[in-house]
Amino acid sequence: MSAWDEQSRPGPWQRWKRAASAFDEEPETGGGQVMSSGIERRACEFHLLRYVPDAVRNEYVHIGVILREEGSRDPAQVRFTRDWRRVRCLDPEADTALLEGMESELRRRFQAEPDGSLMRLLTESLSLSVQMTEPKAYLAESLPAGMEELMRLYVEPAPRERVPRLSGRAAIQARMRTEFERAGVWELMRKRIAASEYTRPGDPLRIDVGYRPNGVIRMFHAVSLEPGVEMAKVLAFSAAGLRAGVERVEKASLELTAVIEPAARLGATDAEPERLEMYRFGVETMEEHQIRVLTTPDLGRVAETARRELRA
Repeated sequence: MSAWDEQSRPGPWQRWKRAASAFDEEPETGGGQVMSSGIERRACEFHLLRYVPDAVRNEYVHIGVILREEGSRDPAQVRFTRDWRRVRCLDPEADTALLEGMESELRRRFQAEPDGSLMRLLTESLSLSVQMTEPKAYLAESLPAGMEELMRLYVEPAPRERVPRLSGRAAIQARMRTEFERAGVWELMRKRIAASEYTRPGDPLRIDVGYRPNGVIRMFHAVSLEPGVEMAKVLAFSAAGLRAGVERVEKASLELTAVIEPAARLGATDAEPERLEMYRFGVETMEEHQIRVLTTPDLGRVAETARRELRA
């Protein structure tokens, strides 16, 4: 038995492990209808989730979909957008991290109470700025296929014009999420881990994502060197206290990984010696504080390791 399971007073990683374990359960399959094309369709209903920052003005953006099969005891499916630019356009002060957390919370509640009142679960899980539409009927080949179509139709329509690419830390975070989702482990990981759980109250740092396979906790944090080395210095400053706190609270060792851009993408080459020196300084500063430094192309290998360790 691991030290994690032996602790009489569970730490935050123990509580997360218990909540995340629900995602490993296999759902039951329900019945469906066969259409004239010969493709079996499932009778479903869906709700749209809207972000409404100002109820008086009643301006909103669709941010997610809830889909479930009629007459099935399987938990409802929920998905939020991965692109928050439309939300930020409507409300520049929107807390997108909170909205992302709602998706995980809803999925956990649906899994724990598949027969629970949808309205009650939503009321308990959503903020006042998120509203749910009335249900609409929908015939889906499968719940995953139906979810993809509904997201494409209502939440993430094809852009009418070229959208600027993400850059800096946001681009690294998006790549991290994509690779961990592709490996099927994103929902099994902790997100926005408060350093104050392990250092001291008031520490504003939040590590992007992490998981605990056995006696080690692996944390990953996006650090962009595009604007300079400030992010690298902040993480390096925090590393020792974070490592000691994890050992004290979780009785586990910490492997802290910074994910950065490849040097060439930032123009940090021999042709640009000043940029190259700054890039090297950022990397070496983190490595001197026992932080493992990887670049975004390494994330596929990292995600595959996570899949093996979390699905073992």
